[in-house]
Amino acid sequence: MKKVFASLLFLFAINVIAQEKPFTIPEVKGWEAAEGRIIPTGKIIYQDKEVLPVAEALAEDYKVMFGKQLTIEKGKPRPGDIHLVIENLRALGEEGYQLDIDNIIVIKSGNLKGLYWGTRTMLQMCDNNAAHTLPKGHLTDRPEYSHRGFMIDCGRKYIPMSYLRNLVKIMGYYKMNVLQIHLNDNGFKQFFGDDWNKTQAAFRLECSTFPGLTAKDGSYTKQEFIDLQILAEKSGVEIIPEIDVPAHSLAFTQYKPEIASKEYGMDHLDLMNPRTYEFCDALFKEYCSGENPVFRGKKVCIGTDEYSNANKQVVEAFRSFTDHYIRLVESFGKTAVVWGALTHAKGETAVKSDGVIMNCWYNGYAQPKDMKEQGYQLVSIPDGWVYIVPAAGYYYDYLNCEHLYKNWTPAQIGNVKFDENDPAILGGMFAVWNDHAGNGISVKDIHHRVFPAMQTIAAKCWSGANNIVTYEKFNELRTSLSEGPGVNELATYGTDKKVVFKKDVISPEETLDIEEIGYDYSVTFTVNGKTEEKGTILFKSNNAIFYLSDPKLGNLGFARDGYLNQFNYKLPANETHTITIQGNNKMTRLLVDGKQREQLNPLTLYAVKENNRFHQQIESMNSYEPEVYDLKTKMYYQRTLVFPLRKAGKFNSTITDLVVENYIR
Repeated sequence: MKKVFASLLFLFAINVIAQEKPFTIPEVKGWEAAEGRIIPTGKIIYQDKEVLPVAEALAEDYKVMFGKQLTIEKGKPRPGDIHLVIENLRALGEEGYQLDIDNIIVIKSGNLKGLYWGTRTMLQMCDNNAAHTLPKGHLTDRPEYSHRGFMIDCGRKYIPMSYLRNLVKIMGYYKMNVLQIHLNDNGFKQFFGDDWNKTQAAFRLECSTFPGLTAKDGSYTKQEFIDLQILAEKSGVEIIPEIDVPAHSLAFTQYKPEIASKEYGMDHLDLMNPRTYEFCDALFKEYCSGENPVFRGKKVCIGTDEYSNANKQVVEAFRSFTDHYIRLVESFGKTAVVWGALTHAKGETAVKSDGVIMNCWYNGYAQPKDMKEQGYQLVSIPDGWVYIVPAAGYYYDYLNCEHLYKNWTPAQIGNVKFDENDPAILGGMFAVWNDHAGNGISVKDIHHRVFPAMQTIAAKCWSGANNIVTYEKFNELRTSLSEGPGVNELATYGTDKKVVFKKDVISPEETLDIEEIGYDYSVTFTVNGKTEEKGTILFKSNNAIFYLSDPKLGNLGFARDGYLNQFNYKLPANETHTITIQGNNKMTRLLVDGKQREQLNPLTLYAVKENNRFHQQIESMNSYEPEVYDLKTKMYYQRTLVFPLRKAGKFNSTITDLVVENYIR
């Protein structure tokens, strides 16, 4: 009797589990459970050739994620097959889809966009269980908002193309469909001796019209940028390139000083100077015109935020400038995107609103209800909710994801709340602004902030106010999902996996089977020291270098993103010691023979005399080094490291007993 009762309890538990909605990000809307599970047998079936790109993407991603090759065939599906179907499903809109999981896995949509999102849901359902099986049932899904985005500031900090390519894969995996790339900007002059000519500024795109305009410390070729957009299109993501004018324009005025404003600062263009228009017209024309323009997509952002409103003349000139570039972009067949500023610059000069998208970021600059009345289509990107400014001490270092999940939807712009699904609100975005150029933040540090925010904003922009899953469950289960197909920017290896790599002996110049280890980690190795030349590398990856003997002092140290950091410790020759490096998102620690020797925490930089300045960057990287010139202006210099492992250097010492752990003891 006890055995029968236990069997009944087991069957009841299985049935309850089967009826639970599968965990995905974003949360799917409708789920009708059936009994049982299925695993794809190896075929993707189609009838219509137009679905081939979706089938190919699914096959590629499935193999990368789960190690199994799915073949693609035209024909009739059999049990275990994945069947991709284009069918008239008007009720589900442009991005909706159905997923029917029985003996055959059928993904249906009215178009390729929805079909692609259906494959992402299927991949996530396979991703969140070790056997990569799918629960049987019927799923219906569609987004509440059409614009689900992220904006990244590449002007103040160069973001490598390799990261941007991974970023679009991550975004597509979470059904985030807009990536706005901020291509130019500048640091704040108070960090650079209060001198505009010394202040960091960059335009990141190859430029033929103005040779020498492109940043020297990191940029994208036109072909690289085109290829990124093509990859994004395949991943369901629209790239919105941004050239930010007429403020935030120091990169342009350092190149061409005669177009700089004399009244409002060199980062402002002179709106009264005809040459300003000549320059900007030519710049937009280079990227927007032609049969195969560099800016491939339908939308281009022209900036227009934070210009002076000191008097009526400048306000009217700003409004005229804004209207001109909206119409110029439209003349190339594009939709103009602007940063909201027309409450700040309230005036009489008409600015086109019909068909124009406005990023509403601060209600003091653009009152969203007024902008709606004027006819703008609005994107909710309120600074007090969704602005990340790494290690700056204002806005958010990390977004408050719990507060956002429980309280925010794109209908909330600052302190103004619209009705859900108000037709004026296209959707929402979040942003990373790298305001403090030179503060030591790495791309890995940025990603550590971006990823949890990406998952949260993806959930809120797709579902709006309709989330059923509690935040506590969301936060617990979100780590069960990959960052994206073949993406591991966090360099983590599972919360239950403590030792992720071991090797008894490290030979000079050998290649290891692990690229790097991310926060929180411990890397331990034994060194029988020999004399090493300055610049001797122990390990390097595509993102960082760890030195046995750094290039300047000959100490243990590391370099990444153009920054060199050293420990106050030099390996003794002809001695054997056990070295441990530990790192998290705030510090990097050195232990020698099990005892802490030094911990590199964030370093607060203040005003100092020239001969006492804190030199921290590698001159050969052409990086800028900030001068902090008063005690009110602080910069929190970060000394973090995602530890590199892929390639051993050419060293004389003997390195043994390498242990890489996915946690700090």
